[in-house]
Parts: sequence; C-alpha cells; structure tokens
Amino acid sequence: MAIKEKMQPIQSNEEIIEVRKKHFLPTAFLYYKTPVQLVKAKGNYVYDEKGNEYLDAIGGIVCISAGHNHPKIKEALLEMLNNDEIQHTSTIFLNQHITNLAKKIIAEAPKKIDRCSFTNSGSEANELAMMAARHATGETMIVNLRHGYHGGTGATLSSCGQHSWRFKAQPVASVTSALEPYCYRCPFNQKPESCHLECAKNVETTIQTSTHGKIAAFIAEPILGVGGFITPPKEYFHEVAKIVHNYGGQYISDEVQTGAGRSGGNFLHTKDLEIDADMVTMAKGFGNGAAIGATLMKSDIAESLAGKVHFNTFGGDPYQTVQALKTMEIIEEENLIENARIMGEYLMDSLKGLMKKHKLIGEIRGKGLLVGIELVKDQKTKEYAAEECKELMELCKNKGLLIGKGGLFGNVVRLAPALSINKKQIDFLVKVIDESLRELDKK
Repeated sequence: MAIKEKMQPIQSNEEIIEVRKKHFLPTAFLYYKTPVQLVKAKGNYVYDEKGNEYLDAIGGIVCISAGHNHPKIKEALLEMLNNDEIQHTSTIFLNQHITNLAKKIIAEAPKKIDRCSFTNSGSEANELAMMAARHATGETMIVNLRHGYHGGTGATLSSCGQHSWRFKAQPVASVTSALEPYCYRCPFNQKPESCHLECAKNVETTIQTSTHGKIAAFIAEPILGVGGFITPPKEYFHEVAKIVHNYGGQYISDEVQTGAGRSGGNFLHTKDLEIDADMVTMAKGFGNGAAIGATLMKSDIAESLAGKVHFNTFGGDPYQTVQALKTMEIIEEENLIENARIMGEYLMDSLKGLMKKHKLIGEIRGKGLLVGIELVKDQKTKEYAAEECKELMELCKNKGLLIGKGGLFGNVVRLAPALSINKKQIDFLVKVIDESLRELDKK
C-alpha cells in the first residue's frame, strides 16, 4: 500500500528513537532489534513508513477485534465530527451514547450482573472492581494468582504476578498470591490424568494461611494473558468461585484480554466457563483500539457504593462509547465470534502440526483467537527459550508477520489477530512461523 502524499512528513526511525531516549521513561520498551514504525492500518494489516505490509497477528496488542479502521466505525466517527457532536461530557451530564452502550454490554453480561461503569483502560476497570469489593465486603485482602497481570496502576500492580512488571516501591499490603493454574508447568507436578485441582484448592489454603479468614475479593483472568495465555481447565474456576464465596469474597473475572468474543464462544468468556462471578472487567478489544474499559457488577455491590462519589473524567465520553458500541454491533452483524471459533480451531490444529517438526515448541494452548506457543530449549526439561522467542519474532517480522510475546521469562509467542482473520491469512501466519522456526533449528 502506497503512503498517500497528503500525510504529514514522516520522521525517520532514528529521529523517533532519539526523542524517545531523551524524553520517554526507560520503561517504554520496543519490540524488535530493528523497531518498526507503523503509520497506516486496514483490516488485518498494518504498514510501516516505507509502505511495507505486515499481517497483524497480535491485534494491536490484543486491542483490535473488528479489524483496523473498520469502515462502519470510521463512518460513525466522521458523522459525529461533521455534526459537531460534543467530544467530552463525563457522566455529570446526560448523553445517549453512554446509555446505549450500557444497555448493550449488560445484555452480554452473566446473570445477575446488571450495573456498569466505563473507564479509560483495563487497569482502571480493575482498580474500580477491587475498590468496590473492599467497600462492599468491609474487608481489604485481595487474592491474586502468580503469573497474573491486571494493569499498571497502584492496586493492579500490587496484584501482579510477574517480577519484571513490579517496582521496588510497589505497595503490596492487603494482597496475597495463590499458585498458578499452569497445566504445562504444574506447580504440583501433576498430569491431566492425575490432576485433582490442587491449584484450585490452593486458593483456600492461601486464604487460610495468608489472611485472617475473610477476603474482599479474588481476581483472575479466564486465560492469563501477559502470563503467556495460560489456559486453566473449566473446572478450576467452578471450584475457586465456591471457595471465594465461602470466605466472604467477591469473584472478579478480568476479561481485559479475553472479552469481546475473542474466545469464540460468548462475548464474555466468563459465560463460556460458567464462572459464578460478581464482577467482570474488560477493555482492549471492547473498543477496537479506543481508550475505553468497563467494570460490570451485581446490584448489591453497586448499591454498597451509594453515598460516595466516584468520578472518571474521561470515562464514557461520546466518541469512545460510540466506537465500543459500533464494535459490538460489527462483531454481531459479521458473525465474528463464530469466525473466531472456527479460525481459532484451524489455527490451533495447524500449529500443533508444527510441533512434530520443531523441537522448540513445548506447548500450543489457548481458546478461540487467543493462542500461545510456549518455546523451550528442551521438551523434557522445559527450559525457557527466551532468546529464541526474540529471534523468532524478528524473523517473522522480516517476513511480514507481527506476533507478540509473553510469559514470566518472555518465551511464549502470543497470537491474537482480529476476529475477522480468514483461512488464507492463517495459512500465511503458520507458513511464516514454520519457515522462521526452521531457520532457528539450523542455528
């Protein structure tokens, strides 16, 4: 795709990198040894400043669900601009767009969840959920999972299960961590055939030994995203929900990455797994790249907040809520959740075929279009292949494919393309990964 002349002059990568080094925080990392400057996007493809095309298989860091620059979203936003619709209202004024979105998202929520609040991000959505749980229960302890991730704000980072995301001054009071439901690297050395849900029972042990016997909440992702798309069995969540409620806590299901139909079942994966959740949080694919998140909760939790003021300056502004609503409509009209299921199964099957050819692949896991490839130096010892993962990303990028990575040691390839991806694009994706792994094998 040629870059149109009317675009602003494009700075060189060197100029941009220099400014970043000079003025950005050192925490702002870049993908790739040779970074890519992305300037345009359409559907499942993104383009650099030279016009080179890449298949975006990480979906704008798991944010693109309906596809980049979807025509219906563009049309809706342009119409609002042309009509001089107000860009910022906040919730202290009336506006129909926020209520339209509220009705739409509540219709997709699990039973008994009928209240919502909109935020700017998944981090804020989880902050609100934790605060609401603490206020509703009168307790302070939050139980989280090792390897989990819930955002970059104070309370969410205190419940982060990965050392590289946490800071020396990070407050960790009133939080405790249960062992991870990581079947490939089971902390109890069990196999699927010998598993008795020891990881779920560990949540109760954690409460009994690390709290005074009552908790405010338990928070977990249905699929642990930053952790490397760790995919626990369905039964895990049923057992944990019972334990959490027995100890007076609220169950918070963090769907920042799994929501918006990405699992290929319902709009929210919490419903697929039949989790007895009290709150569900979401963001990323919810707005197809717009800065919007949501906290959904039961009425009794919401009512406990009465008499207090909770305000989010940009939470629920018209343009963000319209983009989220249009995204939901597109997902429904274009049957993208079913496409995510079909293409997700096809992608998983295709990748599992590569396991026989490449010893670097330890496990393929995920659900729908949320797929992880764990790379290991040895399939028996499961030694982390972190450097190989970096090299694989570089090789794929040079062949026109953008992928992500995660895991505690950065050895898991993360694939999360838009829900509109087709078979031809998946064939290309698998072909590039196959070729790139073959090059790594030679090394």
